[in-house]
Amino acid sequence: MADLLECLLQALPPIARITGGYATLTDKEGVRIRTVDSQGQEVQTLKGRIFNLAKEAGHTGSVSVGPSQITEGAEAWCLPLGEYVLAASNFERLKCEQELEESLKQALPFIARVAGGEAVLFNEEGRRVASVGVDGQTNVNFLGKVSVAAQQAIQSQRPVIGESISGIGAVAVRIPITKKFGFGFNNEQGVRRQQKLMEEVKKFQYARYNFTDIIGSSEAIAKIKSRAAFVARGISSIIISGETGTGKELFAQSIHNASERRSNPFIAINCGALPESLIESVFFGYEEGAFTGAKKRGSPGAFEQANSGTIFLDEISEMDFNLQSKLLRVLQEREVTRIGGSKPLRVDVRVIASTNRDLVEMINNGTFRNDLYYRLNVVELKVPPLRERAEDIPALVKVFINEFNNLLGKFVTKISDQAIYQLCRYQWPGNIRELKNCIEYMMNIVSVNESTIGVSHLPQYIQNVMAQGNQQEQPIGTLAEAVAAVERESIIWALKYTDGAKKEAARLLDISTTTLWRKMVELGIETNVSIK
Repeated sequence: MADLLECLLQALPPIARITGGYATLTDKEGVRIRTVDSQGQEVQTLKGRIFNLAKEAGHTGSVSVGPSQITEGAEAWCLPLGEYVLAASNFERLKCEQELEESLKQALPFIARVAGGEAVLFNEEGRRVASVGVDGQTNVNFLGKVSVAAQQAIQSQRPVIGESISGIGAVAVRIPITKKFGFGFNNEQGVRRQQKLMEEVKKFQYARYNFTDIIGSSEAIAKIKSRAAFVARGISSIIISGETGTGKELFAQSIHNASERRSNPFIAINCGALPESLIESVFFGYEEGAFTGAKKRGSPGAFEQANSGTIFLDEISEMDFNLQSKLLRVLQEREVTRIGGSKPLRVDVRVIASTNRDLVEMINNGTFRNDLYYRLNVVELKVPPLRERAEDIPALVKVFINEFNNLLGKFVTKISDQAIYQLCRYQWPGNIRELKNCIEYMMNIVSVNESTIGVSHLPQYIQNVMAQGNQQEQPIGTLAEAVAAVERESIIWALKYTDGAKKEAARLLDISTTTLWRKMVELGIETNVSIK
């Protein structure tokens, strides 16, 4: 009997390792003599405890199979051998499976992001027990749905590829992990993007935004959206005025897409970004041989390309004075003549122009034609600066966080109240564009494991401004002084951000390099020193 006991005790470690759980030797009453884990280590806390299933086997003299007393869901078997009962369970194997399942569940947001669609976890019935979209949020509507393909994957223990049940045209992959669960993912987002692109191509339309893309519910933005939507139905020229970064082109595209011309071209030209030597050919096109380097058979200009559609003249205030008279003629006669050509071409184009400068002041200074101004300014829309609609900042921040979550592979779910408070207090001289750059900065420095943006993540220049504001009340000056101070601060920040690269700083501020130089001189910012 002593030899049998020693033999059984020696057998416990290999049995535990092979079965993936605990191996136990008890007496006929189920009292544990020794229990070892899959690593061969004795579990002292179980010594002397009664194992009911082993007790049953000891009394009946036959093999018993049933649930483990240690972990719910684990199974055990008991084999009576003389005065002893040998038992084993799959407790640790089950624990590993549960840990693997939990790990996969936590990985679903990453899988969804990389795959570009929904990621799911399903059970042995093919029923979804977890479902996450590309935004990292749980898809409550899809939980509990059964997929036949997922059932097949579990039954065959092989991956199954087929149609997704959550997105039309999307392809899904179902991969079994064990006989009890598996995971799957689809390319729903990629398919939607492709479908949207095809719709845009079919409509010959290059304007991407609609009024629903203009975020905010403040009274200031609601009024301008309402008025813009109303005038979109007309054919008259429009001037959209507003500070840099307020979203003037967003309004221009939305107006086009809300008009009867939405199925026709939308052509945007930045008047401040093109050199004077090229802008005329870009506007009106040219005939073959009109100048050295001209394309064979010539090229149509922006007005020809926009025929029956809309042309958006961004930064109209930066247009050369001599070119303004030619533009005026196009607007009056509704026809263009290519450079080097003699035959005028009829065009039907709605003109939307934008400016971040005071055109009336420019007229008084002799740098903008008053007749062109009145031709363009049939309807004027003034986009409010962000500081006048601070209540929209939380909604804008949420949109930008979601956007950069997707772009940067982060999983930020919220921003602290203190950080939102500071963002709402800041004056935002660069408006929405600056806010978006600020959120992009914070999303870059937040770690992958952080889910909340705090005050510590704010750019240093904003923290400095807030600190100064807390230390002393700002003296009240004239509006012109306040605007100049904000412009100066914004330009200096842009130059610091781009390490003194003026071309990049101008692009960031959405102004021409010429305008940047002029502003630097006016505001006393050194132009011959690279700001680091």
